[in-house]
Amino acid sequence: MIKQGDVKQLNGLALAYMGDAVIDLHVRAHLIEGGYVKPNRLHNHATKYVSAKAQAYVIFELLEEKFLTEEEHAVVMRGRNAKSGTIPKNTDVQTYRYSTAFEALIGYHHLLENHDRVKEIILRMFYLIEHRNERSELK
Repeated sequence: MIKQGDVKQLNGLALAYMGDAVIDLHVRAHLIEGGYVKPNRLHNHATKYVSAKAQAYVIFELLEEKFLTEEEHAVVMRGRNAKSGTIPKNTDVQTYRYSTAFEALIGYHHLLENHDRVKEIILRMFYLIEHRNERSELK
């Protein structure tokens, strides 16, 4: 595994690259555990969690709830400010950057082997996305 000091120096895009894979793995397990076993249904339901729009929504909610530590907030800002050099096809730049920020946060914790925190954040993501409509009615 990468040394802790090295992880803290990685750029936001490298963290997001790892985070994307970790999120995908957790989402796939969550869907299969939920009884979704047909490939087409799995893919359709997975997009609810792994789209840039969904991930940007989650990071905005986590920031608003003050769910993140100062260190995590700094990682999120590093991920958000990372310049990828590519232009997103299906979303605006701001949504894409905040999605990258969420992925960077997950990648950061995964590489530091903070598996409990990864799970805590992922479970919060599931809750926020699955209760999105209910939450917007309360606001």
